[in-house]
Amino acid sequence: MKDMRGKTVMITGASRGIGAAAARAFADEGANVVLLARSRESITDLAGEIGDQALAVPCDVSRYWEVEAAVTAAVETFGGLDVLINNAGVIEPISHLAEADPEAWGHVIDINLKGVFHGMRAAMPGMVDRGGGTIITISSGAAHNALEGWSHYCSSKAGAAMLTMCLHKEGADKGIRAMGLSPGTVATEMQHEIKASGLNPVSKLDWSDHIPADWPAKALVWMCSAEADEYLGEEISLRDKGIRARLGLSA
Repeated sequence: MKDMRGKTVMITGASRGIGAAAARAFADEGANVVLLARSRESITDLAGEIGDQALAVPCDVSRYWEVEAAVTAAVETFGGLDVLINNAGVIEPISHLAEADPEAWGHVIDINLKGVFHGMRAAMPGMVDRGGGTIITISSGAAHNALEGWSHYCSSKAGAAMLTMCLHKEGADKGIRAMGLSPGTVATEMQHEIKASGLNPVSKLDWSDHIPADWPAKALVWMCSAEADEYLGEEISLRDKGIRARLGLSA
């Protein structure tokens, strides 16, 4: 694993699931962690659990100025920002296209796609000024495969995957390490929402089919190391048995 001591990692959607697991994993490696989420109470509790190396910043990633303020807070508190994990994402309301509420559909795009752009836009200039940094976007199989009831989620994740490739094109020569992580189905609250919808094959999966949140968290820490440089500009999938073996992940 990369020595993360003295490094600062910002994680969006840090109140639960992959985000919270990643916060703990990076903190265990010695990093400062900046926790972003709309739920003030949840990230404050998590920051209290982690200790002085954690900063909780209530933030709605769909609002650029809030993300920009969070980056400023990270730099003022810890002296810089080395890693951004674009993790925040929602899937509700799940619905067929012909029945979708246009405002609710658009709000998912605001979080899942525009939120990723907002993170990149706010973090990249400072990273470039300091010689570089790592920006990782949590992707999904839904970025590459259409699923019934998920038009908003599939479209936003596909856009976020393309944003990550654009970031690599524009930032690689400036020291920006850009990658995506497609974790597969993870045992988080989102899976309960998917299950309740009853739509498409993912809702039919058994809870035991989902991987634990600490698997993608461990992958994210590894992706900040030079060992993952062969994947720059690409997307790593935790469905890949070779990747799982490389990271020592097994059921």
